Amino acid sequence: MESSNLTSLPEDDEQQQHQQNQKPPSFSAFASLPTRPATQSCLQKYAPLGWTGLFDKEEDVCIPDSNDVFHVYMAGTEGPVVFCLHGGGYSGLSFALSASKIKEKARVVAMDLRGHGKTSTENELDLSVEAMCNDFFAVVKAMYGDSPPAIVLVGHSMGGSVAVHVAAKRALPSLAGLVVVDVVEGTAMASLIHMQKLLSSRMQHFSSLEKAIEWSVKGGSLRNIDSARVSVPTTLKYNDAKNCYVYRTCLEETEQYWRGWYEGLSDKFLSCPVPKLLLLAGTDRLDRSLTIGQMQGKFQMVVVRHTGHAIQEDTPDEFATLVVNFISRNRIGPHGIEIPGLHRPSQPQQ
Repeated sequence: MESSNLTSLPEDDEQQQHQQNQKPPSFSAFASLPTRPATQSCLQKYAPLGWTGLFDKEEDVCIPDSNDVFHVYMAGTEGPVVFCLHGGGYSGLSFALSASKIKEKARVVAMDLRGHGKTSTENELDLSVEAMCNDFFAVVKAMYGDSPPAIVLVGHSMGGSVAVHVAAKRALPSLAGLVVVDVVEGTAMASLIHMQKLLSSRMQHFSSLEKAIEWSVKGGSLRNIDSARVSVPTTLKYNDAKNCYVYRTCLEETEQYWRGWYEGLSDKFLSCPVPKLLLLAGTDRLDRSLTIGQMQGKFQMVVVRHTGHAIQEDTPDEFATLVVNFISRNRIGPHGIEIPGLHRPSQPQQ
């Protein structure tokens, strides 16, 4: 789930609360001094960056018989499609830096989920896992018709839950792989009780995009300045009445859906009939079902060191390498699992 501050969700709540509790000691002569105004070099350091050169293009995908329009970023020209679903409060640009590497070996699609980024839907607050799964299927249908290419579904945090639910439905014959990024049912469910407090404790208003980017990095939600410069602006919107930037996504108003994101997630993940990779930022995240499944070799697990919750942003090169190696190891081609000696690639078996 989304760690900390700018894009906060409960999975990293313990770390966040620890940071919040670390207040300056009362005897500090500097505790009450005002913050120094940003210098020009500081503004340049945290200036927004475009996605040009990372993704190749962006498109609006209109869903027939509705007013829903989903924004997608695309890169690459051949190979299977690495279809990326971001976490709550993030956007498709969360995968921008990693996409620039993955596209050398595969195609990449990253969509803004409903209520996020540049996507526009009739009900922005319906972040139920059912609605987001239906959105994914509708976008795939609109983009590829009845013959989609092989898809490796990648989901971070909340997006990881959507990815698991999509895969568990077994409704996409071309699904060839599943990559879940830093979300585990046990930790997530235990953290939900702290969610509203964490969201309300975030800084709510930013005088500029530079300030928001700076705060996301210094606050710990993102550790890679370059990625933050690309991804953070699309998580905000300008509020004319308040004359400042505020969050694009009203996560506080979606509480009724939180439990549905993660309840039963481990068993659903293990039931998915495709090769599976679980990327974690820490080793203490596995619950009992996943521990047993991992011991039985039902999925591959990699613990990524020196990263925060947003692995794809904090260590984009390593993330891209892990995804590309996963595709190669499982022989996933543009049409599915490629079996040596067969003229037509077959679909993955359970």
